[in-house]
Amino acid sequence: MYPCSISPTSLRISLVVLALLLSVSVCSELKVLVRLPDGQVTAETLESDSERDIISVEFRHTDGTLITFLADFKRHVKILRALVLGEPERGQTQYQGLCFISRLEHGEIIPSEAMVRLRQKNPHVVRTAEEKRALERMSMNMAVNLTLSWPLSSHIRSMCRDAQDFIYTREQDVKYWLEKGVDASIFKVFPQNVESAGLPSCSATTDLWQPCSCSYTLRLEWYPCMLKYCRGHGPSPYKCGIRSCSKAYRFDFYTSRKQLCMWDEES
Repeated sequence: MYPCSISPTSLRISLVVLALLLSVSVCSELKVLVRLPDGQVTAETLESDSERDIISVEFRHTDGTLITFLADFKRHVKILRALVLGEPERGQTQYQGLCFISRLEHGEIIPSEAMVRLRQKNPHVVRTAEEKRALERMSMNMAVNLTLSWPLSSHIRSMCRDAQDFIYTREQDVKYWLEKGVDASIFKVFPQNVESAGLPSCSATTDLWQPCSCSYTLRLEWYPCMLKYCRGHGPSPYKCGIRSCSKAYRFDFYTSRKQLCMWDEES
């Protein structure tokens, strides 16, 4: 944790941008201005519901892509969704939805009961994350059936309805969920593994109708990843703020044809 002093002087010069209030609430919404890697600024929305024990983070990239992250603490599931604008002149739909589902690890993001108490002191300040976490590469080698997904997380159907057949997960996470009693019928193995030598990368093939291994990278630019603790006059530290992080994910997954992975041409 990150202890700090509570003297009036240090409070005035503190870089903590959010305060943990003592009031109790069930739902909250927070708007934060965040700087993107290209220098542009986007408005990020953070929502939390302590009763349902969920947190969501959503923002739009300058290319129009809408990124949404949802943490389901009850089911230990996280969902990352990208709504990518299509290119109609190349036979694509208006937008393409991608959903990546994996196990939510302890400590990835602050608890929902802490998030609902966050309030922003300076809403017009543009934020940058205090900590830049390493890129996490995930081989998404299994699919999730949207219709049957409710036992895994009740939020998948609403989050991933625009993704339809592009809902991916990992074999290692599936094994964990099966051990917890989730039905195997929810999951499907792809006809080819993205790690197979016989499956070309979408960036390397020119045939728009050839199956290939697609890659998609997204970054959560700013989110509260840790609680900060301060020391007062009592024996125990108390929650007094948050530490912000940014984190990038690269997803590798099977697609039935290159036309569904046109963004991978220049990677």
